[in-house]
Amino acid sequence: MNPLSAIFGAGVAMRNALYDRHIFQVKKLARPVVSIGNISVGGSGKTPFVIALGELLAERGITFDILSRGYGRTSTEIAVVDPSGPPAQFGDEPLLIARKLRVPVLVGADRYKAGLLAEAKFSTKLHLLDDGFQHRRLHRDFDIVLLPAEDRAGSLLPTGRLREPLSALKRADAVVLFDSQAQPVGAKRIWHARRVLELPAAMAKLIAFSGIARPRQFIEGLKSSKLDIAEALTFRDHHHYNQRDIDLLLQLKKQTGADSFITTEKDLINLGTLAGQLSPLLTAGLRIELESPQQVVIEIIKTIEARSGQQIQPPA
Repeated sequence: MNPLSAIFGAGVAMRNALYDRHIFQVKKLARPVVSIGNISVGGSGKTPFVIALGELLAERGITFDILSRGYGRTSTEIAVVDPSGPPAQFGDEPLLIARKLRVPVLVGADRYKAGLLAEAKFSTKLHLLDDGFQHRRLHRDFDIVLLPAEDRAGSLLPTGRLREPLSALKRADAVVLFDSQAQPVGAKRIWHARRVLELPAAMAKLIAFSGIARPRQFIEGLKSSKLDIAEALTFRDHHHYNQRDIDLLLQLKKQTGADSFITTEKDLINLGTLAGQLSPLLTAGLRIELESPQQVVIEIIKTIEARSGQQIQPPA
């Protein structure tokens, strides 16, 4: 192991030990918390998974809110996301979740305080904690960890992408695997899922661009769908676009003779009003499909009802 990664890993192990031994305080909200997270830096599909799980809960009449840190925003206050608001204020992913699910989404670095605000303002049954696996200061009643195949062979920060080693999966109640991965050691439950790239009817030649954590997945998904990608441009994750970026994209379109642009739903949020200059602009959505979605929801509900002593599922 790289010496820098070894130092990082020792710090992570010490922090987890302090929580495990109850030296660091864990705060508990009045309503149950279901955490969705991973062990790497970005790009595992947490946002589309939150949306997929939210849709399943809504189908059963279970009311919920979302607690998110709101990466990429410039404001620091704890706030309820306005779906029509700017990403600089609320963050691109919380905005995408709010627009898709139409449920209360609250942003704040302190998710406990965000949860208190949610409980004061909304009569929801439970909280979904977005990107919460490492946020151990908040008690959770069910921990879900997404594990893409590339994380299985990854290395710890700062030389790799992993925030925690694979051994951390023993804390999870369920691990979500994509494709045909072997079961990781220590996982209590294994759920299988697949990523589905939802594509519009495309024109002949496209300029693809994105500012997401793992842009290669996006580009490879487009190419595997037999789209004609004339040029692919990537920006840093949570990139807030400016006029200079637009000018560069328009120049690429002219140089390549492309017909249109294609980007992600998250990037569309970060483009804001600048999107109007990139015409025609197509968007690709990412959907997570669980192998046994109803069984997943049943397992979550039964577990959190048993642990919290609260009824989550409305009476039939």
